[in-house]
Amino acid sequence: MSNLREAPIGVFDSGIGGLTVVREIMRQIPQERIVYFGDTARVPYGSKSGNTIIRYSCQDARFLKTRGVKAIVVACNTASAYALDALQKEMDVPVIGVVKPGARVAARESTGGNIGVICTAATAGSHIYRKYIQSLRPEAKVFEKACPLFVPLVEEGWRKDPVTRIVAERYLQEMKDRRVDTLILGCTHYPLLRSTVGEIMGDHVTLVNPAYETAIELKELLKRENLENQGDSKIDENPYEFFVSDEAERFRAFADSILPVDITTARRIPIEEY
Repeated sequence: MSNLREAPIGVFDSGIGGLTVVREIMRQIPQERIVYFGDTARVPYGSKSGNTIIRYSCQDARFLKTRGVKAIVVACNTASAYALDALQKEMDVPVIGVVKPGARVAARESTGGNIGVICTAATAGSHIYRKYIQSLRPEAKVFEKACPLFVPLVEEGWRKDPVTRIVAERYLQEMKDRRVDTLILGCTHYPLLRSTVGEIMGDHVTLVNPAYETAIELKELLKRENLENQGDSKIDENPYEFFVSDEAERFRAFADSILPVDITTARRIPIEEY
């Protein structure tokens, strides 16, 4: 593309959870074009080894580069924890993840320094949130809790189901016992359970949505790097493109349920070739 400003933002996730990041990007910087890849054939990344997560993430980013993207957002907490450094070394465009924006806000907003993180097992095992928060606020106490059932419940469409409420109460009891004052929704699926989590934790607990904070950071990055699209994506014939590695129709149905635009198609691509 002749004008780099008009190039799209590349976003990838291990599956469909990263669409919460896409939704926030659409809201915060609606003039930007977006190319999204969901690795639905190899989801979840949260149960894979660090080396596998890095390999998958590099393949995902390489595919996005073939679409001429001007920046890449790693819309997956697990991939952000394990692969961000490798991606920033390999890619010749800016790459940001979802961990640091959310952690930064939590460290700043926490009133008593008692911060909880609900996330996948891999993200919890990496202690990436704890490390980054304590680098900014050394006295903070950070409690990480893997909540592996949240992802399948969201993908099953059971966001408001009584079963999900029971599971959430079970998971979150530890955070309540720890008296956290701030809770990070440390998986891109979890913002879709925000209302349930908020009801259980109570109004006195601040919920941090890394998807929203990442969109804000991306907006600032584009401005700083002089990469903002000066046009209006709404007049673009196809401002949003979606690709998956499997189950394209299921992905499209889920995307239509949470995005502010209708998704007409999601194309399947052989990600292992990248």
